[in-house]
Amino acid sequence: MIYEEVRLEEGFRADLVGKVMVELKSVDRIADVHKKQLLTYLKLMGMKLGLLINFNEALIKDGITRIANKL
Repeated sequence: MIYEEVRLEEGFRADLVGKVMVELKSVDRIADVHKKQLLTYLKLMGMKLGLLINFNEALIKDGITRIANKL
């Protein structure tokens, strides 16, 4: 990854990227750090919208969190 003309050997690994970035988790509960992680990814990629999906829920719809970058 190159950021402001500095080459970083270790970048991030987004789970799915398209028009919407998707970050997948399987944790007891989504913590603030997970939301901040996805927001950082969105900022680095210059993207506006991301979905944080936690598969450790009885209903998948309860595990989806929408994260917006400057919307």
